[in-house]
Amino acid sequence: MSSGTPHTPQIPVVVLAGFLGAGKTTLLNHLLHNSGGSRIGVVVNDFGAIEIDALAVAGALGDSTVSLGNGCLCCAVDVGELDEYLGRLARSPSGIDVIVIEASGLAEPQELVRMVLASEQPEVVYGGLVEVVDAAEFGETRERHPEIDRHLALADLVVVNKTDRAEDVEAVLRAVREAADGAAVVRATHGRVDPDFLFDCRPSQERVGQLSFDDVDLYGDGDGSGGEHGEGDEQRAEGNGHGGHLHAGYESVSFTSARAMDPRRLMRFLDERPHGLYRIKGYVDFGAYDPGNRYLVHAVGRFLRFYPEPWKRREERGTALVLIGSGIDAAGLEKELAGCVGGTPGEADEHGMWGVLRYVQGEDDADLVAPEDDAELVTPEE
Repeated sequence: MSSGTPHTPQIPVVVLAGFLGAGKTTLLNHLLHNSGGSRIGVVVNDFGAIEIDALAVAGALGDSTVSLGNGCLCCAVDVGELDEYLGRLARSPSGIDVIVIEASGLAEPQELVRMVLASEQPEVVYGGLVEVVDAAEFGETRERHPEIDRHLALADLVVVNKTDRAEDVEAVLRAVREAADGAAVVRATHGRVDPDFLFDCRPSQERVGQLSFDDVDLYGDGDGSGGEHGEGDEQRAEGNGHGGHLHAGYESVSFTSARAMDPRRLMRFLDERPHGLYRIKGYVDFGAYDPGNRYLVHAVGRFLRFYPEPWKRREERGTALVLIGSGIDAAGLEKELAGCVGGTPGEADEHGMWGVLRYVQGEDDADLVAPEDDAELVTPEE
């Protein structure tokens, strides 16, 4: 059983990948403009590592940008080097809320994922692999780079970008979903994806004029503005708010229960979670199985982890979960979760929590990916 050590919230590290011209930098710019007040640390593959203050005024570098050295992470396979970057960002006095690693257009995303999962920095946690696809050039890209299918199969979220330019968007989406092996797939134009899909935005108001890569010319992998001319002006003209069109690509499900959850039933649900379910976050009450702790849940794509932390005195006990995905059956998920509610209060057997404890940090870090998935990703030393 868990020791009950309080959990310190960890900073998610999102790997942003995609071939040249897919629109990675454009998507990243969009996130910076619409971060909701969150501070985003950015590691750019071909430039080095920098810190972006998501509240900074455009062009005002100063203390809001911290250079951590140059070099190509795609070639720097030393896990320790990236780990140093992540640690320095995580411990920045500015207070980073999420870190995005923008891979170069020719990078191997699997290696970057391995490096993040092998991180020894306690302040960070893997936040998923986001693969950006150019819908207009998908056929030609697939011919030139057949390895894109392997990249899609590894992704936790696929953003099919430039859908306004594709001749047959539905055909592209079908092909991507087939290759993506159950990952959530969302469509976008000009890289506009709701940041809430990737990380939790703070409910604060941004200043006008977010620091932009267009302003400081940091990209060096040939992406330029993502190959989409004039889109920055168009985006600013439309405003930086979370328009309804951004939410159209995904659904969220909220589940609460005042009764404790059965760990075996919940683990069965998590191990068999449906295609398109990208994120799960919240906390779980396992009742008599561990009366002293509630369990925070962090799941992104195939990645899953629990964090036990003591209940506060007089805190109302219960379970609260939010599930986010694309093309999911919201009513069906609610019904399945309701079926995970435990039986008679006070009943618990000594082996019931084994499945949960497999995904508690420090219990067995070799099992942080569901057994049916590509477990080699979390064992880079092999």
